[in-house]
Amino acid sequence: MTGRASQHLPVVHLRYSSLLVDCFKIENMADKKIHTTNYFDTFIEVAEDTKANRGTIPPSKGDKKTVAEMQYELIAKNPYRFTSDDVLFQVYAHRNELTKEEQKKAREEFFSKGQPCLRASPLTKTYGFGVHCDSNGKVALYGVETDRYQHFLSDRTIKKVKAMRTSKK
Repeated sequence: MTGRASQHLPVVHLRYSSLLVDCFKIENMADKKIHTTNYFDTFIEVAEDTKANRGTIPPSKGDKKTVAEMQYELIAKNPYRFTSDDVLFQVYAHRNELTKEEQKKAREEFFSKGQPCLRASPLTKTYGFGVHCDSNGKVALYGVETDRYQHFLSDRTIKKVKAMRTSKK
């Protein structure tokens, strides 16, 4: 074996090829960077250029649910149950028809690359929802017209970030 992995493995493992392979796999997994989209104690405000003046349930378009519909259903029906990572991966898994068995490996692969966070979601850009991320990273939706949305804007104990703009300036 050549390269970085062979330089870091103990000499004793070179005698046992199955141990060598196992150690190499573990080392490779440890080298993978895992990205996250989770925010903590943060409120994601609607995009500056949104046309929405209230939170609006995303409409259906054809037979398949849209990303916005799936995100809305997951978060609105389960406030503070899922993290941003959970929501984004569940939508990805559903759209790609992944089985439960495929999901663990697919999730590792999915987050081995950076992913757009909920600041880029159509919910915050187009449909008028802010997203509150609690201290555990769990998320809930609040329409821009609600008192709770206004409360988060004035709460000095949480960080505020704006959703991504829909169009370039």
